[in-house]
Amino acid sequence: MNDHGLIIGLESRLLNAWPSFDYQAYDGWILRFANGYSKRANSATPLLPHAALDEELLDYMIARFVEANVRPTFRLNGLQAADVDERLRLRGFKEIEPTHVLVAPIPQADCEPDPEVELAPQASKRWVREAAASYGGDKSDDETLMKIVSRIRQKAAFATLSLDDKPVAWGLGVVERGYVGLYDIVVAPDLRGIGLGRRVVSSLMAWGCGQGAHSAYLQVREENEVAHSLYRALGFEIAYGYRHRVMPGRSS
Repeated sequence: MNDHGLIIGLESRLLNAWPSFDYQAYDGWILRFANGYSKRANSATPLLPHAALDEELLDYMIARFVEANVRPTFRLNGLQAADVDERLRLRGFKEIEPTHVLVAPIPQADCEPDPEVELAPQASKRWVREAAASYGGDKSDDETLMKIVSRIRQKAAFATLSLDDKPVAWGLGVVERGYVGLYDIVVAPDLRGIGLGRRVVSSLMAWGCGQGAHSAYLQVREENEVAHSLYRALGFEIAYGYRHRVMPGRSS
């Protein structure tokens, strides 16, 4: 059984750490839009236990997605009413990208980041450009990424790890009320698997410790066993999961 208090607490922090451009609230649900960049910033998410979704509200929210030119997407984190998933399935919404939210305690004995990991309080154009390029695909839009991270109002650290003066790994930490959220952990494609991501994560956790955080959280897709292995080694455990239900496109 999911811990609703933990889910609400972490989901609230996530909303603040990864801001969208537009927010709309409907009966325990929050709709977020950010020009389609990342599903978590462009989806309907329940924020109250047993958030209900009848046909009328579903149709209304679908229309809001269409107006925003965003694919209708519901991010189901366990707070929704028991019949919501089946209702969406019957309406043709496809289940994709099951994801885990992981949490780990931060060792309080070591709050010193890796000295080779540069931590900046604000995103530079270079950080955004290089991190987006290493992500590639639909997350290579550096202009939208800059708009998102520029909206962060919590204390943040933008991490860059360089080898021979060349940036090769990036990450973002956002601290709020005892937790540091880890976002956009990415390593240059040709240098993955040699521990660079671990150094960035460890440094952001240490930074969070210095800001008063006792725990770290992050999100990783269920299928990403390489990342799960890394995070298990750093003490992360599954707190809860979420999955997306998306309206099929014309080609689906």
